[in-house]
Amino acid sequence: MRASPTNAQSSLAQLLEIMRRLRDPIDGCPWDLQQSHTSIAPYAIEEAYEAADAAEREDADDLRDELGDILLQVVFQAQIAEEGGNFSFADVADAITQKMLRRHPHVFPDKDGLTAPLKQGNWEKIKAAERQEKLKDGETPSALDGVARTLPPQARALKLQRRAARIGFDFPDWHSAFAKTQEEMLEVVKAVHQSEEQLFEEVGDLLFSVINTARKLDIDPNKALEAANRKFEHRFKAMEKKLIEDGHDPEGADLATQDEAWNLIKHK
Repeated sequence: MRASPTNAQSSLAQLLEIMRRLRDPIDGCPWDLQQSHTSIAPYAIEEAYEAADAAEREDADDLRDELGDILLQVVFQAQIAEEGGNFSFADVADAITQKMLRRHPHVFPDKDGLTAPLKQGNWEKIKAAERQEKLKDGETPSALDGVARTLPPQARALKLQRRAARIGFDFPDWHSAFAKTQEEMLEVVKAVHQSEEQLFEEVGDLLFSVINTARKLDIDPNKALEAANRKFEHRFKAMEKKLIEDGHDPEGADLATQDEAWNLIKHK
């Protein structure tokens, strides 16, 4: 049964009070009292991944629970901020409300009751203006402003590349991007005989280039890698099963025996 708007408000108020109570300096929860913005930040990332997994599996009940975990992280951060006199949960809700109104001028009327026409690129222009407002005195604006450093490296690389492409800094086609990837592969081979630091850098460049090539091919590298992970996991477990069926210990089998079983599974 879905909660009514009134019940939703009541549930949110109860959740806010629970978090306030957990952070009570006199008789709150010792663990919750020890936490800071920084210490609980990783949990928000973890919960977001779990919610994404539930959505991918189309598990509505699990998705509901995982979204609740994300909401808890928002409430937790807001409570810590309010204790420090910075902002409250209401401020968080108001900030995102104003942002959505601002970014959808084609849906929500302005103070004169007028709506703007829907134009491609408006969303990014509005976001760029918001980033401009956040610049500190003396800072030079960049197309890369606002790309979170805490994003997973692969996701951050993709976002950096997309941002750079908006101002024309991009390969003209996938052929050019792939040629760059081949160049980076050769750089890795040369770096093997150089310093560990050089090899580290060249491998990073290669990974960045592979992501760029995938982007130019209109392939989401995150989804492609996840699909490859699933395929590898499925084949590896099937290989282990095959080895056991043939009387081998998967851990003790030599590479040739493992490879033979792997190829049999792969060709199936």
